[in-house]
Amino acid sequence: MAKPYNGKRPNDLRATLRTFLSYLGRHRALLVGVGILAAVSALANLLGTYMIKPVVNAAVAGGVSSLVHGVVLTAAIYAVGALSALGYTQIMVRAAQKVLYDIRRDLYGHLQTLPLDFFDRQHKGDLMSLFTNDVDTISDALNNSFAMLIQSFLQVVGTLTLLFVLNWQLSLLVAVGYLVMFGYIQFSSKRSKFYFGRQQKHLGALDGYLEEMVAGQKVIKVFGHEPQNLEGFARRNEALRLAGTSAQSYAGTMIPAIVTISYINYAIIAVLGAFMVLHGKTDVGSLASYLVFVRQSAMPINQFTQQGNFLLAALAGAERIFAAMRQSPEVDTGTYELVNVRQTADGVLTVCEESTGHWAWQDRTRPDAPLVPLRGDVRFEQVDFGYVPGQPILKQISLYAKPGQKIAFVGSTGAGKTTITNLINRFYEVSSGRITYDGLDVRSIRKADLRRSLGVVLQDTHLFAGTVADNIRFGKLDATQEQIERAAKIANADSFIRRLPQGYETMVDGDGANLSQGQRQLLAIARAAVADPPVLILDEATSSIDTRTEALIEKGMDRLMEGRTVFVIAHRLSTVRRSDAILVLEHGEVVERGSHEELLAHKGEYYQLYHGMFELS
Repeated sequence: MAKPYNGKRPNDLRATLRTFLSYLGRHRALLVGVGILAAVSALANLLGTYMIKPVVNAAVAGGVSSLVHGVVLTAAIYAVGALSALGYTQIMVRAAQKVLYDIRRDLYGHLQTLPLDFFDRQHKGDLMSLFTNDVDTISDALNNSFAMLIQSFLQVVGTLTLLFVLNWQLSLLVAVGYLVMFGYIQFSSKRSKFYFGRQQKHLGALDGYLEEMVAGQKVIKVFGHEPQNLEGFARRNEALRLAGTSAQSYAGTMIPAIVTISYINYAIIAVLGAFMVLHGKTDVGSLASYLVFVRQSAMPINQFTQQGNFLLAALAGAERIFAAMRQSPEVDTGTYELVNVRQTADGVLTVCEESTGHWAWQDRTRPDAPLVPLRGDVRFEQVDFGYVPGQPILKQISLYAKPGQKIAFVGSTGAGKTTITNLINRFYEVSSGRITYDGLDVRSIRKADLRRSLGVVLQDTHLFAGTVADNIRFGKLDATQEQIERAAKIANADSFIRRLPQGYETMVDGDGANLSQGQRQLLAIARAAVADPPVLILDEATSSIDTRTEALIEKGMDRLMEGRTVFVIAHRLSTVRRSDAILVLEHGEVVERGSHEELLAHKGEYYQLYHGMFELS
């Protein structure tokens, strides 16, 4: 099982590199082209520098023809190098975008498979940072570093080779300088890697804080907590500053140190080379070419270290992305699927493609197995559950909802009402006991089909960017305009929608900011209505609607609920009186069950709630 994702640097750097390289391998043809062109560019630069030797020697000897030939050849070599550089940069842009597309697609796709408890543990801003900051660092590294690393490596190797070809005695001193440079690079890189990881972690924390504060501006202003929130931002910003300073401090010392070492090397080589020319140990052209190579020797190493910084930042981002992608997805061992069925005159069920208003459960592993009619019979059998081990929320819950019944849950906040509906959806798994749906253990039903059979309206509505019609259609993506309008009429939303500037084509702002809370709730109800689900779960579905509007939609809701099992969670006791059964929960246990009249006659907990206040706090 994957280790918890916490934003820290990976314990296994090889695994991170291996995963990253696997993404590069998907586009190896483009990257091979980049590598070849980068190699040509590097070799052209080396050969162009080497051509200084024959050009200078020709000038000293007075050979005009040889001089012109050498200059023309040198110009041609540099032109090939420039064209190669232009080619690999353009190809690299395309390859990088393809790799980033794959990473974003796989990351988003994997997040869709994760259980809700993963999102419960994570800050939304930290998850958003994976798609923004961390992907951006990978983008920078691919666009700026991949080809440059190849070119720089070849230039380092080629420069050393040609230095030994031109003068092996002086090259021994150059090699010593190279060893000192690489030793310092290794030391500095090791320290930078750690601090770059911390920098990405603090950046994610800052992003998460910013998202929460921007989303909660109304609450912040109501309570006048701007100074305290600014202090919280400053604290996180300071942590990011310290981590960034540490990372860049080590990384920033690489280039000055390498340049200093190269200058010292150059001065020593120039003096010793001059003595060798004076004593006839080498020619002027060779020394001129040699000194240019020595002077340029620091350039590829500088580039190598600069790209190393990009790579360190990229690995710090990639480690977080791949850690999230290693999280275990939801386990789904269910074999039963929800299918449309047609009932013959003698009561035999047959599977069909078109929607008939009748459903059944079919075991996909046994096509010849008998169909189980979907009736909406839901039962809890001694169910225990807690979000945190050792802290139970539900204790030995046993309850039932017969097909077509409207079951209401009432109780104080934290009694476990919403938790019960979350378990029916299998958003979480029970700790012990079992839940059955039409006699089938819900764990034997595929989660997608289980959830497709349940229509849910939550207290906290969430609308998406798009038109009003698009938001209703989210309940059934292939819904026609007629079906959308019918669902809106059932939810009593049609009248207010038609009064909007563009009616059903009116654009909805971020999470419905241009609509009232009641209007957003009505759209959520319409979204559930268009799905036409066999079972409904209404979690405070009318909490944001005034009593007059609530009364108007009751008839439409009754039509929607007809023949379906319905679970209602409500604080407003007036909304549950017409339920077939009311369950009173306290401290994770069912303390009473009965109809409104039966519970009042019993004069127990419900009686006290009803006569004490009509809404629970």
